[in-house]
Amino acid sequence: MRRDAATEVEVFPDLQGLALAAARRLVALAAERAEEAGRVSIALSGGRTPLPLYELLAGALRGRVPWDVTELYFGDERCVPPTHLDSNYAAARRALLSRVPAAKVFRIEGERPPEAAARDYDATLHAAFPDPLAPTFDLALLGVGADGHTASLFPGSPALDEGARWAVAVPSPAAAEPRVPRVTLTPPVLGRSREAWFLCAGADKREVVARILAGRAPELPAARVRGTLRTVWLLDRAARGDS
Repeated sequence: MRRDAATEVEVFPDLQGLALAAARRLVALAAERAEEAGRVSIALSGGRTPLPLYELLAGALRGRVPWDVTELYFGDERCVPPTHLDSNYAAARRALLSRVPAAKVFRIEGERPPEAAARDYDATLHAAFPDPLAPTFDLALLGVGADGHTASLFPGSPALDEGARWAVAVPSPAAAEPRVPRVTLTPPVLGRSREAWFLCAGADKREVVARILAGRAPELPAARVRGTLRTVWLLDRAARGDS
């Protein structure tokens, strides 16, 4: 593992090893925050990479998470119904949400017009985190696309320069599937997370991960989001480029 100030990089043989390490970290973080604050707040990531983590949390490690005081939010959502195969909520529900007890789930209503869904989620977040000086999420789970996007913050998007709103609508991306409008959290709220963890797997992420970790692409969205206490990159060997 390499440490660079408040950034950590860990590499695992495969996605399952990555997921297990992330699950164990999350269990420890949740226990700590539940004891200290009586509340645990987590922003979930979409896509396929976090699904093995969610399945572990709903299975072998389910009893070790204080679900009764855990609040689950979403970093972004595709503007499709909550039962659609492309819905981040639907994927998280299948892998995790339907299998754990009393977690409080705050989903983005992707079935609504994007601007309305973004406006209401922005209000939800500001109500949940009213102190303008305090951190927001205890943990933001994030991914990174081959183009360097994270959540639905894409390179060149005006959302990257949003200074006030915490959730905004974004148009269909030109280079990422599915090509539907989305609602995404913005840098002001993601950047106030205590910890930000990037879960990255697959050789298609190798080039962009290398550029970000080497500091060669500070303009990319994934390079611009950092936790206030810690930023962690959890990679499989294919994403890191290790043999």
